[in-house]
Amino acid sequence: MKKVKKAVIPVAGFGTRFLPATKSTPKEMMPLIDKPIIHYIVEEAINSGIETIIFVTGRHKRAIEDYFDYYPELEQVLLKTGKEEEVEIIRNISNMAEFVYIRQKEQLGLGHAVLTAKSLVGDEPFAVLLGDEIIKSDVPGIRQLIDIYYKFGKSVIGTMEVKREDVNKYGIVDGKEITEGIILVDKLVEKPSIEEAPSTKAIIGRYVLTPNIFEALEETPIGKGGELQLTDGLAKLREKEVIYAKNIDGFRHDTGNKVGYIEAIIDFALGRDDIKDSVKNIILQKCKEIEQS
Repeated sequence: MKKVKKAVIPVAGFGTRFLPATKSTPKEMMPLIDKPIIHYIVEEAINSGIETIIFVTGRHKRAIEDYFDYYPELEQVLLKTGKEEEVEIIRNISNMAEFVYIRQKEQLGLGHAVLTAKSLVGDEPFAVLLGDEIIKSDVPGIRQLIDIYYKFGKSVIGTMEVKREDVNKYGIVDGKEITEGIILVDKLVEKPSIEEAPSTKAIIGRYVLTPNIFEALEETPIGKGGELQLTDGLAKLREKEVIYAKNIDGFRHDTGNKVGYIEAIIDFALGRDDIKDSVKNIILQKCKEIEQS
């Protein structure tokens, strides 16, 4: 069985929910304290055994490429001021993995973004991590799915339970539990109505896929929103081979919306020994001011 060594991270979206900030700054580069969101996503992949990161980018995402590249001019300035530790930090970013970039010339959906990476993935199994979802867990989120892939040799979808009234925001899967926490998928539906949803098991931004997904996506018609939906491609793949799903253990931060982004900032700040006390005091003081107003 081939190892899962490559990860595809689609980052071509405009990030319109964060305009005007994302007019010039990719949403994936928005900071959580002192590291951009995308850094945490890449760390999860690297800590799961991934060696090559394939970014599916757009023409407005050059900042991501620059972030993971060497910056010798900055290193020289830091060295002249005796900041060797900072030099090591920024140099380590560039050395985390092999970084490869390919343009998604048109934004035609997540399925299209994954298909764009076909020539770079080749005939290997690969991971997909969405660039605006961070999972805090003891075992990295994507590693949990990779372990299942090594057990069964088939595609694995990361899921979580959601409220029934929220099913129309996600791709939804249903199936039979074959062992503790692992589902053999029977049905996949992209953003169903509350009445049509077969379950409350929602697909989140983590997948481990066999290369057969590419042929399935090529055979998949354009779906909701005029886009090639990855969920629809997985449904097509399921016609030919089994697919598994697992609720990922951990806490998911959806930084793709304003409230989720703020929640992530607070969570990460309170987890930092160097700033948690100050942040806690700020929050308590602001809550007190609100109560008194």
